[in-house]
Amino acid sequence: MRLSTFLLLPLLFFGALFVLSAQEEDDDEIIPIESDWSGSTAATYRRGDRIFSIALGLVKPLFFYDQELGYLGLKSGGYDSPRMSMGGTGILGFNYFLGPHLFLGLELGGMFAPTVGKSMYYIVPLGARIGYQFVYKRFEFPLTFMLGFAPQSHHQRSYLGLFAKPSAAAYFRFNADWSFGFNTGLWWVPQWTSVSDDKHTGKIRIHGFFWEFSIGARYHF
Repeated sequence: MRLSTFLLLPLLFFGALFVLSAQEEDDDEIIPIESDWSGSTAATYRRGDRIFSIALGLVKPLFFYDQELGYLGLKSGGYDSPRMSMGGTGILGFNYFLGPHLFLGLELGGMFAPTVGKSMYYIVPLGARIGYQFVYKRFEFPLTFMLGFAPQSHHQRSYLGLFAKPSAAAYFRFNADWSFGFNTGLWWVPQWTSVSDDKHTGKIRIHGFFWEFSIGARYHF
């Protein structure tokens, strides 16, 4: 995929986000959260509310799908083991609410996983995200979709490609400033190049899939 196509994707993505945000109604009032544990209710978000989040966890490599070999019906239809063990991840995020439920944001992450050859595979996802958050009393359930780029490296090889992640989370609002909870998400990490090797004829179209699960803290301001 050409670099110009990568640069165009975020513009199209942000355009879609603002079309969606125009349909979100503003909320007229906010119900504050008490600072203790006793019988308070969750806040109703309004335009301009922001959240900074941090999460630490694990990433499980699920499988790779070789699109070119899949066309040929080889290698079990193109599916292959990732040949990697469980890895670790850290994620920083920022959300800006457009209304009571809809938000836009940015996300920066990092992942490392050991391979069977006793080396390390690294991914550094960076991108924009859109989400919708359900609230029940002091529990908050954000659903998020992230789209961006992911520099990858293994040994002396590196690659910059597309990255996408749908995710879900459950948080408990401890007080007006902090909430704590759990996150899970599916990473889609494709590699599309025109470099030939002994198994391909001019194209490499490989899709990597990873499962993330982490614990997180969010600061509300």
